[in-house]
Amino acid sequence: MQYDDNTTRGAVLAAAPGGVAVAASTPARAQQPRAKGPLVWLDMDQQALDDAYDQIVYAPNREQVTKRRIANSERARAAIGAPERVAYGPTEIEKLDIYRTRQANEPVNIFIHGGAWRANRAADYACLAEPFVRAGAHFVILDFTNVDDAGGSLFPMVEQVRRAVGWVYKNARSFGGDGERLYLSSHSSGSHIGGCVVTHDWPKEGLPVDILKGATLGSGMYDLKPVRLSKRSKYVKFTDEMEAALSAQRHIDKLNTALILAHGTYETPEFQRQTRDFYAAVKAAGKPVELIIGEAYNHFEMLETLANPSGVLGRAVLAQMRLAAAA
Repeated sequence: MQYDDNTTRGAVLAAAPGGVAVAASTPARAQQPRAKGPLVWLDMDQQALDDAYDQIVYAPNREQVTKRRIANSERARAAIGAPERVAYGPTEIEKLDIYRTRQANEPVNIFIHGGAWRANRAADYACLAEPFVRAGAHFVILDFTNVDDAGGSLFPMVEQVRRAVGWVYKNARSFGGDGERLYLSSHSSGSHIGGCVVTHDWPKEGLPVDILKGATLGSGMYDLKPVRLSKRSKYVKFTDEMEAALSAQRHIDKLNTALILAHGTYETPEFQRQTRDFYAAVKAAGKPVELIIGEAYNHFEMLETLANPSGVLGRAVLAQMRLAAAA
């Protein structure tokens, strides 16, 4: 068996016939014993916490999956056509890609991409649109600023995405969409932003409290306290205000959207815990929420299932939108 520099020996053994299975939530570097430092968060020292917010430690095939997603997005555009690109705000980055289904007055799914708040563009995710377009829904993929260009602040990112959702609601009819059947899907840091969207006080902007009829948030973060303690604070300039305002789990009273929350069993322990804790909090508040766990999927592989109508996320989102996969 051949493997590249990003594949750990443990991962190869886990995949090989008769190989020794590696624990789903054990990073490659943790296979070698090391002295544990002072606890920083729960039972984790600084290195363990840093690793828990660094996907490459737990998902060494990140580059392979990324290349596959970009290649599949090119194929999807060839199959369903190029998107209509529209501005939703005043700056150059505030644009969105609309992939239209053939029928008018159909539901709309808005996708928020991830990338550690620092990377990726809407064009890289066209592969997600195809099953929804074929099932009879419009699929809208957002572009928005990144934390580096925003000077280390997450506020501009959240504000832009909220503005984009409002734009789609107000303008859905212009591209054949039904603004009363608006749904959200997201992944990774996009799900952090998605959490801030579903817990936003929409009536303050003159928009319906239930502007989103459903949302599926995959592999996200919903409380920024442990993230702030991790090495992500090297490029995100966390403040008390940011932590409090942009932690969705602290604003469940404003939640008026039915949620599906999801994570894979091969994700980092913190991404799994964040999802479970948010699910438990929403459920305890008596609000509609479902938890989906993708068996044997890592962080990046979970997103791929959204592009498959029979995949873990694809099946769930289509059902949430009351759509049947195209025959």
